[in-house]
Amino acid sequence: MSARDTDLTRTTAAGLADLLTAGDVSAVEVAQAHLDRIAEVDGAVHAFLHVDAADTLAQAGAVDAARAAGTPLHHLAGVPIAVKDVVVTRGTPTTAGSRILEGWIPPYDATLVEKLRAAGLPMLGKTNMDEFAMGSSTEHSGYGPTHNPWDLTRIPGGSGGGSAAALAAFEAPLSIGTDTGGSIRQPAAVTGTVGVKPTYGSVSRYGLIALASSLDQAGPCARTVLDAALLHEVIGGHDPRDSTSLPQAATGYADAARLGGTGDLTGVRVGVVRELAGEGYQREVSEAFARSVRDLEAAGAEVVEVSCPSFEAALAAYYLILPAEASSNLAKFDGMRFGLRVEPTEGPVTAERVMAATRGQGFGAEVKRRIILGTYALSAGYYDAYYGSAQKVRTLIQRDFAAAYEKVDVLVSPTAPTTAFKLGEKLDDPLAMYLNDVATIPANLAGVPGISVPNGLDDAGLPIGIQVLAPARADDRLYRVGAALEHHFQASQGAILDRIPEVTS
Repeated sequence: MSARDTDLTRTTAAGLADLLTAGDVSAVEVAQAHLDRIAEVDGAVHAFLHVDAADTLAQAGAVDAARAAGTPLHHLAGVPIAVKDVVVTRGTPTTAGSRILEGWIPPYDATLVEKLRAAGLPMLGKTNMDEFAMGSSTEHSGYGPTHNPWDLTRIPGGSGGGSAAALAAFEAPLSIGTDTGGSIRQPAAVTGTVGVKPTYGSVSRYGLIALASSLDQAGPCARTVLDAALLHEVIGGHDPRDSTSLPQAATGYADAARLGGTGDLTGVRVGVVRELAGEGYQREVSEAFARSVRDLEAAGAEVVEVSCPSFEAALAAYYLILPAEASSNLAKFDGMRFGLRVEPTEGPVTAERVMAATRGQGFGAEVKRRIILGTYALSAGYYDAYYGSAQKVRTLIQRDFAAAYEKVDVLVSPTAPTTAFKLGEKLDDPLAMYLNDVATIPANLAGVPGISVPNGLDDAGLPIGIQVLAPARADDRLYRVGAALEHHFQASQGAILDRIPEVTS
């Protein structure tokens, strides 16, 4: 890559937008620089499952032509983006990281993809993920794991490890993720990037391949808080095709990020969640969190400790609710309508035997595990004992959030209990894998928004993240506090991605 291309791939989305608007660079040049970067490093990172360079350049060329003709354009027009492969894209393969959907090409776009296209953001490709978003390491992809650009022997988080790794490897300036129990925020934490789970219903779920419908939420991933805010404003807003969509405009997020970027949080009340710290958290994670709390106080925020006792039961409740919803949502993948079809090699070819053969070969071990667990939790005689009880815990978690937000404006905690672990280290221990989401799950159960922002490195030089949680529909608070944390960290230690080792193929 040329020095100019390197500069373009390391420029923020906001910076690229300014260059494009000023005419200092073309959308085709920006897209080509990122495509060259993907060609250079993705053999080692494996962030992408599908890249169509010709289509990307055609989209970028259309932006350049519109700009040359004087057509009014969105500020981010021409800034390329990567999209998690759980989001359907017309004419582009969409697999949700599963062999059961290998080769499926959707006939329509998800609402958020329509919004990206309307705003003129060329799509670089579809990113790798844990199969049907089930996992915390992207090792459960049917197409092989993604590697963390900080250390290629380690996980990039999950399920959206591809979207986060693409940012950290400078393959894309922006990406789309989805967050069911932390799948945007945990990958952001372990890759040194920014990830936002919006308020449930504030970004349309139309066109997302469902895992757990009451928990899934698409959101922006970026390298800076401002970039995430700008992307959130593009993809957010009401959608009549999504019955859970909120009648709320996605505005004010970038302004909030710019306000927070001054570093001033005077008058903001911050709550430290007692139950999301302590035993089980890596020493360096706890130390980095303590430094960030001191930064919040130095910024003028009032910091107090709050208790949310039901959070201790969140993990158990989540791993009953999610598998129950997943077992229902994944029933449609049966070899009859789309995707993989496997016929039995012996005996009669009946619908039931085709379904069994297709699902047996098409689904991976983690998906099968959760379908079995969910089906059991919903079975006659066990529904009230398991699924019903988990929903009661969910209500208690929502009440704890409500009580906390009567005292404070936002809550903070470490995003994940540890930094990135070695590939393969926890594959044979599902319970240890599930614990990676212990701090992020409560937000999904309550539907409140959260952001992860880098706040340090451990002794091995691996990124750490801090999580900020806000009340439902108060996503702007995430961007103000997140940007202030980013400002104070960079003022003392510089941009975290300036320290990432160069990826070698």
